[in-house]
Amino acid sequence: MDKQPQVSLRRRVNLPLLSFYGIGTILGAGIYVLIGKVAGYAGMQTPIAFLLAALLAGLTAFAYAELAVRFPKSAGEAIYIQEGFRWSGLSIFVGLLIVAVGITSTATLLNGLIGYLSEFFILPRWIVIAACVLIMAGVVCWGIGESVLIASIMTVVEIIGLLIIIWVARDSFPQVVEKAPEVLKLNEAVIWSGVLLGAFVAFYAFIGFEDMVNIAEEVKQPAVTLPRGIIIALVVTTLFYILVALVSVISVAPQKLAESSKPLALIYQIKTGNPPFFISVISVISIFNGALVQLVMASRILYGMSRRSWLPGIFSHVNPTTRTPIPAILVVSISILLLALLLPLLSLAKITSFITLTIFTLINIALVKIKLRGEPSPGFKIPIWVPILGALFSGSFLIYQAIVVAFDY
Repeated sequence: MDKQPQVSLRRRVNLPLLSFYGIGTILGAGIYVLIGKVAGYAGMQTPIAFLLAALLAGLTAFAYAELAVRFPKSAGEAIYIQEGFRWSGLSIFVGLLIVAVGITSTATLLNGLIGYLSEFFILPRWIVIAACVLIMAGVVCWGIGESVLIASIMTVVEIIGLLIIIWVARDSFPQVVEKAPEVLKLNEAVIWSGVLLGAFVAFYAFIGFEDMVNIAEEVKQPAVTLPRGIIIALVVTTLFYILVALVSVISVAPQKLAESSKPLALIYQIKTGNPPFFISVISVISIFNGALVQLVMASRILYGMSRRSWLPGIFSHVNPTTRTPIPAILVVSISILLLALLLPLLSLAKITSFITLTIFTLINIALVKIKLRGEPSPGFKIPIWVPILGALFSGSFLIYQAIVVAFDY
């Protein structure tokens, strides 16, 4: 019997959809869930913590943009490591780490979702998490075009929500000059320690641009679309983060933000005097969007690694009707469910950031090695000092956090 030809993924994602996809997962991953946690560490320097995290993420984002042009494949990071280090064992390890990032990140978001849902109803935590995972798995199995379109619509809602927060807190902007000395006060070691710890948590809020490369086989004209989409997503989200962080710490005491499970709803309520039902709905949509995109990313990593025979062949099976890798989606969904039920939000966010910094360090080194071999790029290129700095900063941040954890500082 003749072997059936393998069904491939379908290219349905253009630049606007890709940009919204990236913006959605970055915004959903961070500001709605972790602004309070960052404020708990960084205090009035919370905007500085977000800016530092943006600079760290930005260096690596440019490295991803060039690598995505060189190797526009699913399981992007695992392939980048293979091309850079030429060591399949390390590539498989990194690929599995990226899947772990997608799983822990989604579990983090689902835990953050519960705080906002409590505004409307109180249900057992396990029921909320299980229902969310079931809905997400259904959407992602449906199709990539449908998944990205739904994610893009939710991204518009996310942006509206942040604009509402900035608008209701607009009376804080005249206080920026008055509060500037306090926000920019960085002359003490203890302040820097808080800023660095805050930046480590805030770094999680920028996770998402790397997800964009893992749908490369479903992107139209990836050599042009991927670099532009990554840069657009990072610039837009950084601007939102800095503005929201600024009005947040001016409007509400950082410690009060840190104690809230729904910090943006708290700001809305304080500034308007109205119940935060509307902003809570938007927050739920935003967080769900971030989780949805992470599920897409992790399943595509398993698919891409399986296509290279690094994982069992079942993960590369694509349903001929939906053109989605359903076995990979189901395995990731079950893993998310288990992890979300076992660990709390902040622990999951720290684990995600730690793993991601490890991956970012290796990705930057891989690009340096590729460039030193003189391998030409078919499109977007960056100077070699960018990935060198990216590797140094990511590695240093990783070591600092490891020391903090080791000494329980």
